[in-house]
Amino acid sequence: MACRGCGCGPGHLNEDNARFLLLAALIVLYLLGGAAVFSALELAHERQAKQRWEERLANFSRRHNLSRDELRGFLRHYEEATEAGVRVDNTRPRWDFTGAFYFVGTVVSTIGFGMTTPATVGGKIFLIFYGLIGCASTILFFNLFLERLITVIAYIMKSCHQQQQLRREGALPQESPKNLGICGAVGGLAGWKPSVYYVMLILCLASLLISCCASAMYTCIEGWSYFDSLYFCFVAFSTIGFGDLVSSQNAMYESQGLYRFANFAFILMGVCCIYSLFNVISILIKQSVNWILRKMHSGCCRQCQGGLPRARRNVIMPGNVSSETGGVMESEAGGRRPSEEMISMKDFLTANKVSLAVLQKQLSESANGCRLQTGTQPRDSEFSGGVGAFAIMNNRLAETSGDR
Repeated sequence: MACRGCGCGPGHLNEDNARFLLLAALIVLYLLGGAAVFSALELAHERQAKQRWEERLANFSRRHNLSRDELRGFLRHYEEATEAGVRVDNTRPRWDFTGAFYFVGTVVSTIGFGMTTPATVGGKIFLIFYGLIGCASTILFFNLFLERLITVIAYIMKSCHQQQQLRREGALPQESPKNLGICGAVGGLAGWKPSVYYVMLILCLASLLISCCASAMYTCIEGWSYFDSLYFCFVAFSTIGFGDLVSSQNAMYESQGLYRFANFAFILMGVCCIYSLFNVISILIKQSVNWILRKMHSGCCRQCQGGLPRARRNVIMPGNVSSETGGVMESEAGGRRPSEEMISMKDFLTANKVSLAVLQKQLSESANGCRLQTGTQPRDSEFSGGVGAFAIMNNRLAETSGDR
């Protein structure tokens, strides 16, 4: 991206590469910060646990007149048995049909708790090919679920907005909302677009509700604390899957069939909602990266031009904003803000409206039940559609196929 009126343009990376590199740098910093926090929180506990274990091992060795090497060799055999699924407590078989079904569910959902793993060469080879197709199919299912979820949310938001609009006008007509027009031809609804922030709020509340209900069930049946149950829900629903806590592993439960079905249903709904929430949050993270790049670019231009006053430009947001996308251009009257001054939340949200208009347009089309045609993407393109990262990939494929 070239700076108008200065010589720094040829050295600038295009905005996609700049966004990618900045995001990569921010992720590295995020990882370093997370490592520092977890190390500060957990390292002392790990050392204390190791010291207690060494003391117990030494006491057991002296009490039973065993050498440390013999005892450690026996413990290594137990570790091997643990990897094969053998436990001291009575647990259900790992590789009967229900146990294997639970395992393949964690594979294709990418949760991967790790408490069950194939031990044979044939099982490991089969897992590679099975997971390749299963994980890809599940990701496709999650994206299709996200499309339909956004359609339902957008339709509900539009119906509520319609009711508010009609009440504001003074009277509700006798016709049902379906007769008010499919593509938003009622009064002020023609230019209305659902808010991405409301969608994120709804997904947050849905994920929280599912997590709280599931945690209450796990607390009663598994015997975990409520906090540990919430922790398990996030680890499982986000497909992190550490495996330190795993549900439905005991040999017998009260109302076992009902519990296993409820466990499956909660995990399925939780994964779908958290996946959808991650997609929406990733859009907001992208807007934050765009804002950082815009501030960096404006600072670079100010240095190149010797501090000459210049009109504010939205240099990062892709494309020209038109009335079709519902974008909001920045005000020229506001002047330039000093680089050391923090941006206000109002300005931050205003800047987000430009790029968030793309998702808002998808929400609006879903609520209205129609898709707007554009000149760059045919309506019958096999790559059209999708939401979030899936939509980005489809758009790229559509552009590529259109250039052939």
